Amino acid sequence: MIVSALATLILVLLISWIVRSVRNWRWLHAGPIENHPVRIYDVQFAKEFNDLNEVQLSMAQAVGIPPVQDRQAAEHLKGKLVEITDNDLYHVEELTHSIPYLIPSAVDLLDRIGRNFQDSLAAKGLNPNKLVVTSVLRTEEDVRKLRQGNLNASEKSTHCYGTTFDLSYWRYVKVPELRGRPYADVPPEHLRATLSQVLKDLHDEGACYVKYEKKQNCFHITVRK
Repeated sequence: MIVSALATLILVLLISWIVRSVRNWRWLHAGPIENHPVRIYDVQFAKEFNDLNEVQLSMAQAVGIPPVQDRQAAEHLKGKLVEITDNDLYHVEELTHSIPYLIPSAVDLLDRIGRNFQDSLAAKGLNPNKLVVTSVLRTEEDVRKLRQGNLNASEKSTHCYGTTFDLSYWRYVKVPELRGRPYADVPPEHLRATLSQVLKDLHDEGACYVKYEKKQNCFHITVRK
């Protein structure tokens, strides 16, 4: 009787292993995970995202930190600033004229945008991608260097207060695969449309100011709380 029960258990385990193996094989050989896009449309950027620098600057000065001289000075404000790094929601690209620090409420906003973006991609039948952060906190030293190469760069930038960050609307980081099966690429215009809808919802809610920066290919975003 014990031998019979043991044989039955082995048979059940063997069948279970075969079923899992077949499922895994089918999954891995089914080809890329395709997109099934629905409700894809662009927000009218120039109309919806046109918050002037003066408006954003006034908010930045009210809720942000005083401008800092250099990175060392910023690192001494760890209680008021939070360093942002790559995570599952966004990628911080190599920064040349800013450093990766924001006030806590701006970090919360960035995280919220990232979560809403991922949720919206899934709801629209699009494969996951991460946002790309292109500019964050600018020190006074950064502003001087930036103006040396670009005289049109503003001395009074909202980036100086830890309240503001830029998100690329053309560049994203593709999530490569799910359990060994690759994701198909998402057209960049679909990603841009999804991000614009996410930002419009938050903008209309009063969570942030947004400026469409055509030359820089980014959305310039300042937290409002």
